[in-house]
Parts: sequence; C-alpha cells; structure tokens
Amino acid sequence: MARIAVFVSSWPQGAIQRLMLNLAAEFAAAGHAVDLLAPRGHAPAEGLPPGVRLLELAPRRAGLPGVRRHKRWFVPLALPALVRYLKRERPAALLSGGEWPNVIGLAARRLAGGATRVVVSEHIHVGASTAGAAERKRRRLLPRLMARLYPRADAIVAVSEGVRQDLLARFPLPAARVHTIYNPVITPALLAARDAPLDDPWFAPGAPPVLLNVAALRVQKDQPTLLRAFAALRAQRPARLLILGEGSQRPALETLAGELGIAADVRMPGYVPNPLAYMRRAAVFVLSSRYEGFGNVLAEALVCGCPVVSTDCPAGPAEILDNGRYGRLTPVGDVEALARALAAALDAPVDRPALEQRGLAYSAAAAAGPYLRALLGP
Repeated sequence: MARIAVFVSSWPQGAIQRLMLNLAAEFAAAGHAVDLLAPRGHAPAEGLPPGVRLLELAPRRAGLPGVRRHKRWFVPLALPALVRYLKRERPAALLSGGEWPNVIGLAARRLAGGATRVVVSEHIHVGASTAGAAERKRRRLLPRLMARLYPRADAIVAVSEGVRQDLLARFPLPAARVHTIYNPVITPALLAARDAPLDDPWFAPGAPPVLLNVAALRVQKDQPTLLRAFAALRAQRPARLLILGEGSQRPALETLAGELGIAADVRMPGYVPNPLAYMRRAAVFVLSSRYEGFGNVLAEALVCGCPVVSTDCPAGPAEILDNGRYGRLTPVGDVEALARALAAALDAPVDRPALEQRGLAYSAAAAAGPYLRALLGP
C-alpha cells in the first residue's frame, strides 16, 4: 500500500477541507497511509480516521503581524516545510486542494525532487471568479503561477466539467491530464445528520413553507437577488426565507430585507453545524450564486429529498441537476425568473426518492476510486 499526502491551506474548517478529509478516510479504508498536511490546523472534533495522521507545516515567519493580517500567505510560507516533508517521507503521491496549495505543492515537488506524483484539484471556475476588474487586480499573481505550474502536474482534477473546460481554455494544459471528478460530498455521517431532531417553530405543522439558502454571506452567493425574488414571491403567497451562513454582506442584506418589507419573514441566524436537518424539512432549497466550482450544498439538499432551485451559474449546478431534470435552473441575477421558479417548485409534486438517489451519486466512495487512479496510476 502507498503513502498519500493531502495538502490544503488549513485543517479542518472549510469546504475543500471537508472534501479532502472525506477522501482521506476513503484512501485509508482502502489500506493506504494518509498524511494530512497544512500550514496550520488541528484534528476535527470527531477525530481522525484510522490510518490518517495530521502534520502541521508551520511557517517559520507565521508570527509576523503582516502574515497574521494576510492569512493567504500562510500557504506560500509553508513551502520550505513541505519540501522537507517530501524529501523525508517520499510519499507516492501528493493531492492538493485549492489554488495556493496547488501551486505550492507543485513548486515543492520540483524543489524536493524524487518520484512523488502530484495531483492538483481545482474547485472554482477561474474565469468567473476573476471576471471583475477589482478581482483581476487582486489576483494578478495567482493565475500567472497557475499557468506556469499546473502543466507540471501529473494530473489535474476539475470538480465539474465546467471547471475542466475553463481550465483548458485558460491555461496551456494537456487535455488528457485534466479529469472531471465530482466532489466527494456524501458520507455515512452526513446521511445520519439528515434525521437529527430540529426544534424550530418555523418548521412546525401548519407553518408557512420555508425556503432555505445555505451559503456564506458574500458577493459570490448573490443573496440580494434571492431577497428580491423572495419579496416578489411573498407578495403573492405566505412563505419564509431562512439563510444559514455568515459573512461580510450581513449588514447590507439586513438593510435590504428591511427596505423590501420582508424582514419579518427572513431569518439569518448565522452558521449552524448541521444544515442537513433544515434541508430535510425545507420546502425548497435555493442557490442564487453568481459562480461556483461544483455546488456541494445542492448535492446535500438532493440527498435530503429537498426540491432545488438554482442559478445556472458557472460551474456545477447544471451538471448536478442534469440540466433541470432534478431541479429548476434560472439565469444568474434574474429576479423575476428566480421568483417564478420558486413559486413553481412550491406548487409541484415532489419525488423525494428520485432526488435522494441523485444526491447519492456524489458520494465520497464514488469519488475515491477515480482519485486513486489519478494519484497512483491505473
């Protein structure tokens, strides 16, 4: 059996980290030794799976005030420690997740030498995420490093076909080395979380239907369009909107809800540890994003049997929903179309078993095999 290293920006918080931990558990269950690597981190509260160890690649300059303010520099500063790890442990393969871990993982392999295979995983639609002038200015360095280093990867995993096509259009990559592997979202623990008890008066019998959005409160997720669409829906029928997540856009969203006259029917309680219990009970799950890489929450909502409405954003939702077969798709930023789709979803009959079966397609077990073939060869 092989030693496989998994490198991300930190442990255990974050969507990419959860996905990589799901894969690590599957790799270990298949008999491989797995090292979780990050510049900073600690084991998750539930502990590490058997056969998995956590190694912190602490940057020597991480205590400097400038580094604390700009946390993205934790990953580049971990380069020397990662080089030392690769020279010492000589893992058969290194899997990285996220753009900075990807470029630093590739640079470390080049500096360390040896035969370690490096597989990078891209979790965002690069073109959409850098579309604005301000975002292009902020991210000038990273795309250049990606263009220089990604072609040196033994394999590149795109988490959706939309991400794959964007990578091939944007960077000089051999198409045969870029593979689409959908995210390892669904695990036995996640399935068990669906049926956790929920004490919330909004879900009491006879209460108005609840629309659910689970996303960080940031520009990418475009909750202003969601609030405006909900206001149009609410003008026609009783309904409530629950947004689970936290972020910098909270004050603006609270102000907008008040201006639209819907504040009494909108709740934003912040982060909750188990959104699956809400997905199991919501009338409709809605994603209003401007862009994604995959859309993990859509797979989670489906496996909970919850009807889905999503923007047809780049990239992932159309693939998860099979171009509308398993949920409604609307244009990005279109308030009227989103309001109509929400109303239609509330009125339509629900085939929960079919939705749950679709969600199960995005399991960690299903993703582990293709990842191992990319990491270790066929």
